[in-house]
Amino acid sequence: MTTSPDHLAKARAADSERRRSRVLKALDQLAANGEEISVSSVARAAGVHRSLIHRHNDLHAAVLARAAEPPTRAAVATQVSRQSLLADVANLTARNSRLSAHITRLERRLSEALGQAVWEASGLGAPADVETLTRRVAELEQQILDLRAELTERDEDLTAARTANRELMTQVNR
Repeated sequence: MTTSPDHLAKARAADSERRRSRVLKALDQLAANGEEISVSSVARAAGVHRSLIHRHNDLHAAVLARAAEPPTRAAVATQVSRQSLLADVANLTARNSRLSAHITRLERRLSEALGQAVWEASGLGAPADVETLTRRVAELEQQILDLRAELTERDEDLTAARTANRELMTQVNR
């Protein structure tokens, strides 16, 4: 069976026209549903490759023009915008962070309360006079500072005595 070049050209033209009509139909459906209109979304809905839309200037212009149009009232009423979804995500992320911080604070308070309860139940309990112990700790810390200062002073005296001893030994050896 031989096919004429004219027959092949007609088949090709018919196929091209079917794909073009699918693109236009998909464009109308996306606009009617209030969905996002882009070259990729129209090509996906029509079942064609994006290059078909880019190769045909009239199809490309129709997609860009329809994408620039404001959505219809019916589509706006039933469709949420991308910006509102992004705002919802940002709000939920911030709320999640706040709740996480709140849970952490509550866990810390619970841990402290349970620790105190166990401490008291063990019979050890907290010391009766915390103020006295705090004062005693402060006194001991001051005593440590005084002893360190005294030790430094004695080290300096020892160093001076050694230096004087060396000088005297040097004079005696002459």
